[in-house]
Amino acid sequence: DEPTRGGDGTPIELAALGDGDLNGASLKGELGCNFATIAAAPPILIAKGNVASQEPARGIVKISDRIASIAAPGGYDAMADGANFFTEGLQLRIALTGAAEGGGESPPRPATLTLNRADGARRVIAGLWQCGP
Repeated sequence: DEPTRGGDGTPIELAALGDGDLNGASLKGELGCNFATIAAAPPILIAKGNVASQEPARGIVKISDRIASIAAPGGYDAMADGANFFTEGLQLRIALTGAAEGGGESPPRPATLTLNRADGARRVIAGLWQCGP
């Protein structure tokens, strides 16, 4: 994890998503992905999309204490191997950094979440990207 650099000097802070946040979002899609800093931690980004769809995958993040909707073009297929999500004034880029850890149908994969704010601020968070049912 690296601190926020650049911009107006204020940090980019993402908070863990709780059950209430997820229930309130009513995300639709056949399959989903999430990003967490460690395997046992609640996700800080979650998104769902449909397979073989050109409709965007949609999700949520909690920026400080505010839930923000995010979207990435291309549905589930386009986000399974990493994705570029967008919300007002912020780009969130998931990049895979290693092979899947563990077995099963949808094992987590090491990844980074790079946050680029419109004012030039940037923060990189290391964690796990997990996609599937």
